[in-house]
Amino acid sequence: MINYPELKRNLEKRGYKASVFSVKEEAANYLQEKIVKRNIAFGGSMTLQQLGLYEKLKEKNAVLWHWHQTTAVLPLAQQADVYMSSVNGLSYNGEWVNIDGTGNRVAALIYGPKEVYLVVGRNKIAPDLDSALDRAKNIAAPLNAKRLNADTPCAVKGDRCYDCDSPGRICRVTAIFDYKPNGIEHYEFVIIDEDLGY
Repeated sequence: MINYPELKRNLEKRGYKASVFSVKEEAANYLQEKIVKRNIAFGGSMTLQQLGLYEKLKEKNAVLWHWHQTTAVLPLAQQADVYMSSVNGLSYNGEWVNIDGTGNRVAALIYGPKEVYLVVGRNKIAPDLDSALDRAKNIAAPLNAKRLNADTPCAVKGDRCYDCDSPGRICRVTAIFDYKPNGIEHYEFVIIDEDLGY
């Protein structure tokens, strides 16, 4: 069982704000009430999709998500007030990992927006950094490659990383976050006690 108060404290020690919710509906309502009249960009995330956040937040905000527009919106995400994403692996100590193909998501999580919100299901929480990195490489990445029909060995079964040299490889940038990046004013983890995303 996850000790959410301790996880929250560990994240706060690293400079993040952290909120914990029992179910995704509570988290989605919290974000809908908190983020109003802003320019928001979404990083690719099945977790955000499962919460229906794009639909909820576009009611009172200007929202960009290349899943709903075109990849031409990717450069605009760097200029958004708010950036929404998830993580591929979060250590219990508060370190976390994201792996990208294009790098747009990790770039926006490091520098650019004034606010970042990371929505994380319990399935992404790992005991330590090595386990979080292993989860990112051997669970999240293969499942995303399979979802995207990537021409890679891992996409065939969605079972593990084969460290391939395929031109279709989606694992091209791995970012490990030890502490909150200095350039972003508000950085918040929205943690949900449900399995969400990959």
